Amino acid sequence: MNLDFRLYLITDRRLFESSEAMLVAIEKALQGGAKAVQLREKDLTTRELLGLAYRMRALTASYGAKLFVNDRVDIALAVDADGVHLGGKSIPVHAARKASKGRLLVGVSTHSVQEAQQAEADGADFIILGPVYETPSKMQYGRPIGIHLLTEAARICMIPVFAIGGITTGKIEDVLAQGASGTALISAILTAEDIQKTTEEFVRKLS
Repeated sequence: MNLDFRLYLITDRRLFESSEAMLVAIEKALQGGAKAVQLREKDLTTRELLGLAYRMRALTASYGAKLFVNDRVDIALAVDADGVHLGGKSIPVHAARKASKGRLLVGVSTHSVQEAQQAEADGADFIILGPVYETPSKMQYGRPIGIHLLTEAARICMIPVFAIGGITTGKIEDVLAQGASGTALISAILTAEDIQKTTEEFVRKLS
C-alpha cells in the first residue's frame, strides 16, 4: 500500500523530564512536517497510557498526522488512532486485524530479512527494519544489521520498508538509494537542538 508519510517518529519520554515536555517536542516535530507518530511508552499503566494516547491523538489530529500505538490494539481503538505497531512479542498481525475489524493500519518491527518477509506474509502494511547503523537506543538488539540487509529486504518485500537505527540527515540519501520507503526516528529528532528545523530537514531529504 502507499503510505502518506516517509518519516515515522517514535516517542521516548525517557529523553525528557516529563510527558508534558515530550508533548511539546512532538508538537515541534509536527510543526516541522512529521506526518506519523508512534506512541511507544511500554512502562506506563493502562490508565496512564490511555490518558497520554488521548492527548497524542488530539495533537496529531490537529496537524493532520497519523497516530500509531505500540502493541495496544485496545488503546489504539479507544482513542481512534490510525494504526497499531507490533513487535516480536506482540500479538500476530492477523489477530490485530481481527480485533480492530480492519480499522487499523499495522506496522511491524523486524530485525532481519526473514522477519521482514514473515511480517509481509502475515499481512503487515509496512515494516520497520533495523538497527541499520549503530545507535544507543537499539543496543539490546545486538549489532547493526547493516545497509546490505536493508537493500535485500527492500528488494524482496512489496510493502514499504522503513529503516531505523542511527540514521542522520547525512545518511538519508544512502538509505533511500537502497530502496527504503522512509525512516523511523527517535533521538535524531527528539534530542535535536532545534526539533522543528531538524524535522523539516529530514522531511525535505525524504521527499
